[in-house]
Amino acid sequence: MENYHPNQSAALQALINCFSAGGKLLLCGNGGSCADCSHIAGELLKGFLKKRPVDAQLIGQVPAAAMLQCGLPAIDLTAHAAALTAIANDLGDDAVYAQQVLAYGRPGDVLIGISTSGNAANVYFAMQVAKARGLVTVGLTGKNGGRLREVSDILLNVNADETYRIQELHLPLYHALCAGVEAAFFAE
Repeated sequence: MENYHPNQSAALQALINCFSAGGKLLLCGNGGSCADCSHIAGELLKGFLKKRPVDAQLIGQVPAAAMLQCGLPAIDLTAHAAALTAIANDLGDDAVYAQQVLAYGRPGDVLIGISTSGNAANVYFAMQVAKARGLVTVGLTGKNGGRLREVSDILLNVNADETYRIQELHLPLYHALCAGVEAAFFAE
């Protein structure tokens, strides 16, 4: 796995530990970072660089399962429109991710909070709840880390200040994490 950040190995190990223990990855962010959450979840839910065939027993029970690929549980908290709008309406915009972390998160799970500034209030609140609930928190931010620096067990802050540049640097970093996780769990 190519190294794009000094804390990348720690983030990879946290994900491996989480999935090895039967845990899940939760993801949250806004705007372009919302799109990155969906992208990361997609890379983990099915094959990324490998085919990840399902086991023969499942295919024996459900022959059509031969078309499926083994996946890892990654939940994009930005993707649940009904929940997001209900939470925003009833509890406020800053609670849209924190409420889902409270419902889905378990000790040992990982929350990746993505904010180019590191200051997104709803991501910060979700990271606070995650830490309080025993999740490992990974912040993906720009250069100074913003407020996410305070609540990230592992901070992946890239060396840029402009939003588009930060997003460009996040892509190879999270692709490397997805490839590393996949290599740890799936043979060629």
